[in-house]
Amino acid sequence: MSKTFCRTLARKRVMSNDGMLIGTIKNVMVDLDTGQVVDLIVKPDDTFRTEGYRTDGDKMFVPFEAVKDIKDYIVVDRYLLKRSG
Repeated sequence: MSKTFCRTLARKRVMSNDGMLIGTIKNVMVDLDTGQVVDLIVKPDDTFRTEGYRTDGDKMFVPFEAVKDIKDYIVVDRYLLKRSG
């Protein structure tokens, strides 16, 4: 995956690789020692069921390892997302 600036991620929609809208990115979590993005913090869409995923209140944590592509949408592998939840 090519490099991208965090500001380009602001308010992008997150979609699974099978076409399901997951939500909208709100923030990112970064490992301060390595500088690597660890998680995307997402506000889930009203139609997305969050059971079985890592959540905290109205936020959902998407591990960055699940991200497959960043263009108009952030595309994630739902299997990797669920597995780490």
